[in-house]
Amino acid sequence: MVKVIVRDKESIQDAVRRFGKLVMRSGLKKEMRRRKYYEKPSDMKRRARLRAERRSLKDRMG
Repeated sequence: MVKVIVRDKESIQDAVRRFGKLVMRSGLKKEMRRRKYYEKPSDMKRRARLRAERRSLKDRMG
């Protein structure tokens, strides 16, 4: 859970901006996007395999 305590003399806009950065750093937004739709376990494994293949190909080329 991400919490932001508004500091003395800090505007609400600054606190919201800080909250957004904390959410991005915690990976919460990425997790929510990933869970938006159900993905079959076989599709997850397939995507991971393709990602690994692309990564290894990129390492071999460069």
